[in-house]
Amino acid sequence: MAEQRQDEERAHLWAELVATARRTVTEGLVVGTSGNVSARVGDLVLVTPSGVPYDRLGPDDLTGVDLSGRQVLGTLAPTSELPMHLAVYRTTDARAIVHTHAVHATAVSTLVPELPLVHYMAAALGGPVRVAPYATYGTDELAEHMLRALADRSGCLLRNHGTITYGTTLAEAYDRTAQLEWMCRLWLTASSVPGLSPSLLTQEQLAEAGERLKGYGQRA
Repeated sequence: MAEQRQDEERAHLWAELVATARRTVTEGLVVGTSGNVSARVGDLVLVTPSGVPYDRLGPDDLTGVDLSGRQVLGTLAPTSELPMHLAVYRTTDARAIVHTHAVHATAVSTLVPELPLVHYMAAALGGPVRVAPYATYGTDELAEHMLRALADRSGCLLRNHGTITYGTTLAEAYDRTAQLEWMCRLWLTASSVPGLSPSLLTQEQLAEAGERLKGYGQRA
């Protein structure tokens, strides 16, 4: 009975993971099979496979690895970006990760070392969003750069590459990705006006917004 419940939990999480991956395509955050999504349950990490269009993934394509990266479920090879995902799970309380190649965020990653404080929603990611230095995709070097950029943050930009965000659920990780892309688009739009520069928030203003965000939403 316990094993059946475990299988059902994994199947449900896999379906949610695939739906999230498909959403990154339909909402323009990735093209083709770029980007990847994962979710952790216990010491198992479910992750999108490498090079397979998300609309072709079904229940039988469930792909899982342990925290060392050893494949324990499925026959499809995990995403080549697995080192980044595992690095986040080993060092944070993340339960879900979304990695994209979103256009505006990737553009910003080529311009600045940190996304300017153009909007208070940066507080939802823990503070000013840093840009991790470039390294070849799928390498331990990239994972190391990413971890430094993620210190005390739940999202960062990857130079000339894209974004990575995490959360306690797939919905939270995705929402953070969408917010990050929106903030990058906002800054690029404001910065494009000739002769003008966008006003930026101070650290104090961001901290105040962060405190208010902690109580945002409906009370239980």
